[in-house]
Order: sequence, then structure tokens, then C-alpha cells
Amino acid sequence: MMRILIIEDEQNVASFLERGLQEAGHTAVVANTGESGLAILREDSFDALILDLILPGMDGIEVCQTVRTEFGYDIIILMLTALSSTENVVSGLKMGADDYLVKPFKFAELLARLEALERRTTMENNANEVYSLGGLEVDNYRRVVKRSGQPIRLTAREYELLLFLVKNEGRIVSRETILAEVWDMDWEVSTNVVDVYINYLRNKVDKGYNPKLIKTVIGMGYVLTKEDVG
Repeated sequence: MMRILIIEDEQNVASFLERGLQEAGHTAVVANTGESGLAILREDSFDALILDLILPGMDGIEVCQTVRTEFGYDIIILMLTALSSTENVVSGLKMGADDYLVKPFKFAELLARLEALERRTTMENNANEVYSLGGLEVDNYRRVVKRSGQPIRLTAREYELLLFLVKNEGRIVSRETILAEVWDMDWEVSTNVVDVYINYLRNKVDKGYNPKLIKTVIGMGYVLTKEDVG
């Protein structure tokens, strides 16, 4: 679910978008001018902005530029325009819009564009994550693992298991949860594959290093932590 701000001065269009987004499970808030939209953004957080190009007073290009200056690129901007000329589209994209849609449009297309932009943004954010703990470094952008500066070579499955553990640092995860998240398997038909791969990881990530990071919690599962566990 996304929180979406709609900056649109045409009341019929704004109401149509607000209703459609809410029916799709998102939260939608409407502003009718660029100035009022920016005031709302400064008071609350949103995942996406649907921004009309032609607005009274401050136009969409100015709003887009201001949003990027003040809030960076954490918010998705989908620009709406009745002007389909290349010049207008390029101006919006240069100011930081992620995508544009020419009026009139079908709501299903707008929703698909928004959700595609959300997926892309999520993937980019996840891909740029770098995790560090006790000398262990997992760079998820390059898919590189190091311990005390020394590279560690992992198979694809070992890497996915380690990434899952490091994303859940300090949290005990059961074998069933690991199977579901890393192997996408039903634990009722599984073997001891988790235990086998945990041992593979220990030999590569913990052997010869201190502190030991991959801990067994008897009867509960595994946890990645520098702390002692009972």
C-alpha cells in the first residue's frame, strides 16, 4: 500500500484519482494547487506524488523541482500532462519526474505505472543495501561478502541464506521460516537442508573468525548476532 499525494486542479480528475486509488487499497490525499501540495508534503510523508503539469500559480515543473530539492528522490513522481509534445515531457523528466502520462488516460494504466515505479524503487533501494556486523560485510549491490576485509565466495543459495539472516540480525528465525523465505518450500516436505547450509555458511563466514555470528537457539532456530545466546 502506498501513500499518494495528488496535486491536480481539475476537481473531476482529482476525485476520480482519489476514489480509484483508495479502491485499489492505497491512501490518497488531494491538493488543488502546487503551493498547497508542497505544504502537505512538508507536514506528512508520502510514497508517491501524482502531479499535474498545468496548475494555477506554481506549475508542475516548479513543484517537481522543489520536491526534488527539498525531499530528494525518496518520493515517486508521476506527472500528468495534456501536452504530449516532446518538449514538455523532457522538461518534466529533467526536473526529476520518474514517468509521465498523457491525458486522457485509463486508470488501470496509471495504477500499473505507479506500481511499476514502486517495484523499481524498492529493488533499487534493496540492491544498494550494505550490511555490516562483527567484521562481516554483505554488499547487496555487488553481491560481495567479506569478513575482516577478506572476500568470501558463496554459492547463490548460500548467499541468499546469509542475506536473509543478516536482514534479520538479532531475530531468531525458525527452520520453517528459512525454508519458506529462502527456498520457497513447505517445511512439511523438507529435509534437513537448512542445517546443512547453515554448516556450509559457518565454515565460510565464522571459521577462523571471532566473534562467531551464526548461533543456534535450541528448539527455536538460528540467529545472526554478536551477542551470546542461551
